[in-house]
Amino acid sequence: MTKVGKGVGGSVIPVRRKSFFRTLGGQWQLMLMSVPMFLYVLLFNYGPMWGWITAFQDYKPKTGMFKSPWVGWKNFEWLFNRADFINSIRNTLAMSVINLVFGTVSSIVLAILLNEVRQRSFKRTVQTVTYLPHFLSMVIVVGMAQNIFASNGAVNGLLLSLGLVREPVFFLGEGKYFWWLVGVINVWKEVGWNTIIYISAMTSIDPSLYEAAAIDGAGRFQRILHVTLPGIKSTFVILLIMNIGHLMEAGFEIQYLLGSSVVMDWSQTIDVFVLQYGISKQQYGVATAAGLFKSVVAIVLLISANTIAKKLDEATLI
Repeated sequence: MTKVGKGVGGSVIPVRRKSFFRTLGGQWQLMLMSVPMFLYVLLFNYGPMWGWITAFQDYKPKTGMFKSPWVGWKNFEWLFNRADFINSIRNTLAMSVINLVFGTVSSIVLAILLNEVRQRSFKRTVQTVTYLPHFLSMVIVVGMAQNIFASNGAVNGLLLSLGLVREPVFFLGEGKYFWWLVGVINVWKEVGWNTIIYISAMTSIDPSLYEAAAIDGAGRFQRILHVTLPGIKSTFVILLIMNIGHLMEAGFEIQYLLGSSVVMDWSQTIDVFVLQYGISKQQYGVATAAGLFKSVVAIVLLISANTIAKKLDEATLI
């Protein structure tokens, strides 16, 4: 296949375009290396989607998927008539938004501060210390949080010593604190890891832009505002679109480990709801319907965010 291009003086020059199969043949080594990952995604990401059919059935393991009676939308109707499922949607969205805002702001701020540090040894030390919690098991992290935020923990001890409270605050037993505790734990665990992406984006900014801004009399804060932040704008938009697609996934481990019957109305997410009804109560059709609802909403949010970014002439995923 050829396409027409323009040469010097406006002359027409035919430009040969490589066919898809010719390109594929020239890069067969790369294609061969990608086969295991392609099979992995096909098996573990797309293969289980066949089970979504149970969301429209009164599924029983004894009868199997092909012999279970078809119930249509009854599982979804049952879900949206349940107050605990509506609460789980509220909790999921609330904790997701808190995690998104806190996580994004803290990551950008830490990345900017580290980018401004000139002493490499201090910069590397801070980076190492902040991203190491990412590798800790969530069980360990929640155990630490339970000790820190306990009635006789470090946080209450600090508040009492500063005279900010007269008696210990029951952080772990009052629902109004649960969402914010999850946000704080997530920030502490992931801020260093998320910062790496923004620091990488900052290293790609042309240093001459900083020099030109300094010559024009811009201070450090003005250089951050007019050079650094615009330089990481595309990275921020891409990550924001991806995170919006995960708004229906507030997490499972923190909520399951840190939650209790006292704060169930605030801690139960859709994932916890699916576990409770799918495993404990063996209502497989209802649990699959809840998971399907979450996936569909996530796809809609992702496409909507990508479309809005495209209309605003920002970087997009698709």
